[in-house]
Amino acid sequence: MLLFAGLGNPGYRYALTRHNVGFWVIDYLSRELKIPLQTCRRQFFMGRGDYQGHDLVLIKPLTFMNRSGLPVASVAQDYKIVPEDVLVIHDDLDLPLGKIRLKAKGGSGGHNGIQSIIFHLQSENFKRLKIGIGRPSAAGEKQTAEAADYVLTSFASDEAKIIEEAVSKAVEAVLCFITHGLDETRNKFN
Repeated sequence: MLLFAGLGNPGYRYALTRHNVGFWVIDYLSRELKIPLQTCRRQFFMGRGDYQGHDLVLIKPLTFMNRSGLPVASVAQDYKIVPEDVLVIHDDLDLPLGKIRLKAKGGSGGHNGIQSIIFHLQSENFKRLKIGIGRPSAAGEKQTAEAADYVLTSFASDEAKIIEEAVSKAVEAVLCFITHGLDETRNKFN
């Protein structure tokens, strides 16, 4: 069984922000694979189904980004899914807008949602699908403080097409990962 967790913040206020691209991918997968998402324990939306003989669980944590690890670990434990069979989909400031990158494991890279998952899974050995949202254009010491605000902004109209294509490409990468594994998917999409 594979677990796909898309990260974001719950609520209408955050729905279209940069931080929520992980949610967008899960929503797209839910429609594409006809796996409806339902609220579970008020901690996450979840759907279970299959794709080409592979048993899948899709989740969107509802605990806000910084506490994403609680529902991810809870679902992994409930379904006896090891960290190596978890793929987390999230935004990345360090990738150019619209670029995607798959990674086998590693640290948080300063992403609080990933840090929470590392803490609650007690492992860095889960896979990641990062979607580039770019960095704010300001330079110097302001940039770090502005990054926290930047991830909670919506995409500009000239960025919308780029991010739509990135989300579509991320969905293709997830489907490839399910059927062909990480190495082949990385070779094709990174």
